[in-house]
Amino acid sequence: MTDQFEIKAAVKKDVSLILSFIKELAEYEKLLHEVVTTEKILEETLFGEKPYAEVVIGYLNHQPVSFALFFHNFSTFLGRPGIYLEDLYVKPEARGKGIGQKMLAYLARLAKSRNCGRLEWWVLDWNEDAIGFYQRLGAKPMDEWTVYRVTDKALDDLAASFETS
Repeated sequence: MTDQFEIKAAVKKDVSLILSFIKELAEYEKLLHEVVTTEKILEETLFGEKPYAEVVIGYLNHQPVSFALFFHNFSTFLGRPGIYLEDLYVKPEARGKGIGQKMLAYLARLAKSRNCGRLEWWVLDWNEDAIGFYQRLGAKPMDEWTVYRVTDKALDDLAASFETS
């Protein structure tokens, strides 16, 4: 029997599955302690009145084995939207079957259909397998850019520093 793979847009009833994928990915990245989201939060932010991101799920022989969570960003230089891939995960037992490439190809096709100028994502520096995989696909590291982030108290403090008068 030939393996059958398909990708479907996630729906509200997939929230618990999405959360399980997020936790598996976080465990793989040794960041499970940072996961604070819940099914309720995901339901509101992914399927509520104003969805902030989209999710697709990859099914191998009708079993969920991968997911990708993404959203639109915007390039002022291109004057066009892009797709930012926040998370891509393939279950260990399904790796080596081309599923990661199919998921990225799906997102690339989606980006083209939405007139996006690029598809981009981050990768952890220590994840050499992923880095090699992405480079084989033609992805280029953006080494000249440094990511900055403001969270927790620093975010609160910065927000509080804005005076409206």
